[in-house]
Amino acid sequence: MDIREVIGNRYSVRSYEAGPIEDEKLNRVLEAGRLAPSGRNRQPWKFVVVRDAELRQALAKAAEQAFLAKAPVIIAVVGLSPEQVMYCDIPADPVDCAIAIDHMALTAVAEGLGTCWIGHFDQDACRKLLGVPPSAKIIEMLTLGCPADSPKAKSRKPLAEIVCYDKFQ
Repeated sequence: MDIREVIGNRYSVRSYEAGPIEDEKLNRVLEAGRLAPSGRNRQPWKFVVVRDAELRQALAKAAEQAFLAKAPVIIAVVGLSPEQVMYCDIPADPVDCAIAIDHMALTAVAEGLGTCWIGHFDQDACRKLLGVPPSAKIIEMLTLGCPADSPKAKSRKPLAEIVCYDKFQ
């Protein structure tokens, strides 16, 4: 699969087949996150891989999204420098971690797996469940597993509506 095909095939999976993910596939997904670029190559992240069924159930409750418990793996992407701000006045951790998450999500598609970005969750409850220290923040969680559903047609704006050249219009 070339990269355009991988990007075109990615969708938010909310229904997973039962059963574990092969370690080799999981490690390739995690390696893609590790190789992602970050500002000044700080790599300001930790990937907490959750396989335990009870813990996945507790995270699903804290996220108010029952389907999380059905995913064989949840990866909590933790930003280690929540106070770091880029020169352009944008918080660095969400940007750096999002790049790593997207690398993992696209690699998952190439491995025949599916993912869903999870941004709706109780930060304090999830931090407590995962033992994340007060000096760090969970940026997003990523479900991972074999899709049990099929993608729906994507609706995207045309390039002409989202692209402008030389000046904002």
